[in-house]
Amino acid sequence: MALGPVLRRALLYVPASSPRMLQKSRTLNVDTLAYDLEDSVAIAQKADARSNLKRFLTSGPRPYGSREIAVRINSPSSGFAIEDLSTVSDLPHVDTVVIPKVSGPSDIHFVIDALKKKQDRSPSTRILVLIESAEAVQALPSICKASPLLSGLIFAAEDFALDLSLTRTPGLNEFLYARSAIVTAAVAAKVPSIIDLVHTSYGNVEALDSLRDESLGGKGLGFNGKQVIHPSQVDTVQEAFSPGKSELMWAARIMVANEKAEAMGKGAWGLDGKMIDVPVVGKAKSILTRASLCGIHVDEVKAMWKFQEPE
Repeated sequence: MALGPVLRRALLYVPASSPRMLQKSRTLNVDTLAYDLEDSVAIAQKADARSNLKRFLTSGPRPYGSREIAVRINSPSSGFAIEDLSTVSDLPHVDTVVIPKVSGPSDIHFVIDALKKKQDRSPSTRILVLIESAEAVQALPSICKASPLLSGLIFAAEDFALDLSLTRTPGLNEFLYARSAIVTAAVAAKVPSIIDLVHTSYGNVEALDSLRDESLGGKGLGFNGKQVIHPSQVDTVQEAFSPGKSELMWAARIMVANEKAEAMGKGAWGLDGKMIDVPVVGKAKSILTRASLCGIHVDEVKAMWKFQEPE
């Protein structure tokens, strides 16, 4: 992928059918705001949702608390996508289009071609795609190579469960193959964002606790972000997908000691009785890179460990 890293720890869906929720989104601090024209909008409200979104984005400043403004259109096979794209192509502030129910590269090409025709130029809008079916999982290698504009994969668990007649359980074991396949394909193709399933419960302490556990579980599988459906979920998810304090300190110690090890000509060395070699250093470097994206002052953290020596 030609696109650089984008921080999408939380991707919050906002129904474009609700003027109240659109206005509230201006006050939110979330990495990605995804204004939704698809699942959260009834068929009878599709046209009104487009009008609401156009009015909202053209009548005021860009929502200041978000790094990215996205729009989830209806699927290419729905009959609504062309009208959605016609609206989106004229809107200010939109960085990204989210394409649902992608089954292969042709769905991505459909959207890019529609944007190109409408804008009379090659589009620069980033693309996120939702993986929602067995067909899509099987087509992951070709989906990941469909366009240099592809910036992320999103796992849609509920539609995937419907397609395979699965029942979602708290342990999420029924989704392990699909989630692992998505992460593996994205990493192999250098697709920067890999966004995990929605946690459907919110509104109480127990829901936030399970959200945190589910987020950390997804992070452990290799996802670097998560879809959210309520503002109360955002802080928990963004904290989970940021480097934790112990993770950050470990990475800083590794990188400080590695600089000294390299100066001594050591290819492998030790820390706390464990061998440190190239893959471990690479992991530490990636943690600090992500920490920097999250707004953490990495140099200050490394300075805390300036006396760290390789063993």
